[in-house]
Amino acid sequence: DQFSPGRTTPFHERPMLELAGPRRLLYFSPPQTSIAIVTCGGLCPGLNDVIRGLTMVAWHRYGVRRILGLRYGFRGCTRQGEHRELTPEAVADIHESGGSILGSSRGPQSPEEMVDRLTELGVNILFVIGGDGSMRGALAIGKIARQRGCPLAVIGVPKTIDNDLDLIDRSFGFSTAYGVAVTAIGAAHNEARGFPNGIGLVKLMGRHSGYIACHAALASSHVNFVLIPEAPFDLDGPGGFLNGLRERLERRRHAVVVVAEGAGQHLCQSEGGTDASGNARLGDIGEYLAGRIKDYFQQQQMEISLKYIDPSYVIRGGAANPEDRIYCWRLAEQAVHAGLAGKTEMIVARWHQRYVYTPISAVIARRREVDPHGELWQSVLESTGQGLLMNRSPGE
Repeated sequence: DQFSPGRTTPFHERPMLELAGPRRLLYFSPPQTSIAIVTCGGLCPGLNDVIRGLTMVAWHRYGVRRILGLRYGFRGCTRQGEHRELTPEAVADIHESGGSILGSSRGPQSPEEMVDRLTELGVNILFVIGGDGSMRGALAIGKIARQRGCPLAVIGVPKTIDNDLDLIDRSFGFSTAYGVAVTAIGAAHNEARGFPNGIGLVKLMGRHSGYIACHAALASSHVNFVLIPEAPFDLDGPGGFLNGLRERLERRRHAVVVVAEGAGQHLCQSEGGTDASGNARLGDIGEYLAGRIKDYFQQQQMEISLKYIDPSYVIRGGAANPEDRIYCWRLAEQAVHAGLAGKTEMIVARWHQRYVYTPISAVIARRREVDPHGELWQSVLESTGQGLLMNRSPGE
């Protein structure tokens, strides 16, 4: 590897990211510029904050007067789509509400058709707020526009509540998500302590990455088991989850379990196929675990009280917390700087505490996951103590 430590590489050849911020020269003349904003995929805290930030910065700092909000995801970029005019007055209070004032949707649209429609609308800059699938759509739009010679800048503001996009410190909405999850865990803990052999089971978001489950567990300090996609587990046997749960109940009379939605997919039956965004349909690990726990303790002739909580849509549809609101504003601010400077097919992100511009192709090249041998997961094991109850050899 030419960039390995100990090798001398010229500075200009080292991989690096471009610092975000305003540019001395603009590509687009603000008074003649038309901007469009679209929110895609699932809901996430902070969507309205980003919409508001894009609108306010473009209007007040640059003097852009034509800002369109495209309705219901990429559908709004087609001839069948709807749009609305955005002004400072129109977005003044939207950050106080969850969801997206523009709505959202899943599902692919033809990039050629979307570029046709955006050209008809006279859009110069398209801001796409969405996850990895949305960023792939944004990249396709940008490539078609470039091939046609259309002066259309496509800027991504990455949104993934699972915090699983690469080359990003964290996604907006993530802080809010695990904060609300802590409240749900607290309720599960209270329920579990209120009955003999009480079990609180909480399912959280995390299709492929267990960041929300890990952070919520650490922030709560009441969780005894965390199950994530990156750390496979067995249910049965001396080192299995069910045996570990039984030992916990025998010692402490209550337990709290947090499971990410993508965990244990080798155990439960998936629905098969994909959803409108092209994601594989997952089996419901929460319902499956609840059923297996009840069956196991019935066989053990051990009475339990199980409470199952799934706060996913409460989290997704809620308003952002103050920390995320500030973060959303800063991302929107840097995105507007990039768009007016004529940058395209890139996202704005924070990496190592600095705001940067990163090619979309680099961000979607791989998914960010919890390292099962890393410090975060080790902290979770230490906080929960589950390593003492699971994955042990017989006789230990």
